[in-house]
Amino acid sequence: MAAQIQPKPQTRTPILLNKIEASQDVVNTAVIIPKEDGVISVSEDRTIRIWLKRDSGQYWPSVYHTMPDSCSCMSFNPETRRLSMGMENGTISEFILSEDYNKMTPAQTYQAHQGRVTVVLFVLEMEWVLSTGQDKNFTWHCSESGTQLGLYRTTAWVSGLQFDVETRHAFVGDYSGQVTILKLELDSCSLVTTFKGHTGNVTALCWDPVQRVLFSGSSDHSIIMWDIGGCKGTAIELQGHNEKVQGLCYAPHSRQLISCSSDGGIVIWNMDVTRQETPEWLDSDSCQKCEQPFFWNFKQMWDSKKIGLRQHHCRKCGQAVCGKCSAKRSTIPLMGFEFEVRVCDSCHESITDEDRAPTATFHDSKHSIVYMHYEPTTGWLLTSGADKVVKLWDMTPVVS
Repeated sequence: MAAQIQPKPQTRTPILLNKIEASQDVVNTAVIIPKEDGVISVSEDRTIRIWLKRDSGQYWPSVYHTMPDSCSCMSFNPETRRLSMGMENGTISEFILSEDYNKMTPAQTYQAHQGRVTVVLFVLEMEWVLSTGQDKNFTWHCSESGTQLGLYRTTAWVSGLQFDVETRHAFVGDYSGQVTILKLELDSCSLVTTFKGHTGNVTALCWDPVQRVLFSGSSDHSIIMWDIGGCKGTAIELQGHNEKVQGLCYAPHSRQLISCSSDGGIVIWNMDVTRQETPEWLDSDSCQKCEQPFFWNFKQMWDSKKIGLRQHHCRKCGQAVCGKCSAKRSTIPLMGFEFEVRVCDSCHESITDEDRAPTATFHDSKHSIVYMHYEPTTGWLLTSGADKVVKLWDMTPVVS
């Protein structure tokens, strides 16, 4: 039911501590129980399971509870031991877990959505349950009475949701690639702003209330850091994944961002460096280096008797250039490009070896990650995969 892994001494890499592999279908959400050797998981196989580590070193289920429909998402509050769980049929069911995590008591049921619940959050300070669904509705309920307090209609399915307790701002990321900021009141909400930087759907959000920075991950493989509190509109792009980003979490004590993707990649980003915004791509009818016309510039092609060329852009300066003037590639870590990207010849000459020093480390989880959870008190990371396996990692060698 659970395999005990004997970690080998390694340096600067996550250490695989355990694997839990008893689910019959994909584990959509799983969390580490703080101060306990335990894990809570909810799965497409309709089960809620609480796994506790036994003396043998293996994780065995102390609770195995079957729901009437697939369990799509979950939020767990360790202070109250309240488990809020969203389902395929649009219902949110809440349970209170016993102190020894051997029993679940039903507490509340919300008829929150007309379709699959995509994200659920329990906010203890407000006694609110925030949720989003495939019906394109964002709702919040009172966890005491179970009544719906408000509703906001979104433009697309919501796949990322974060909440700032101090300002009562909700950050909503959807399938159109847009992030919406809403100001919530007791029974109403107002639209603050919307912004978009991704070419694919938003798949994960992470909010740091101290730095007042929002991180968004997308199916376009990129991560964007939005400086919400700085009031300067700064947006830093991070490129370090080959597939869609599935999870984000921030370790404020070390100023490191952890991201996971569906190809199994785990990337640790050093955010304690001065990063640069990527430039806007410039428009031009001809190469801004050699002045050769691009293929749509018929007049210059006729006048100069030259064949039109395809337009490219230098990732460092943003200029429109032809392929001959941008034949070289380089990493630009401080601009978020940990992989080699196209740069023009003059920018390539200006990039030093020091500029190419990586600001992220890359690790392979060896399974297709669908969800991740980081527990900062222990330094442990949990990843659940499309292979129905939950893995526990000691991240202290790389997050410190």
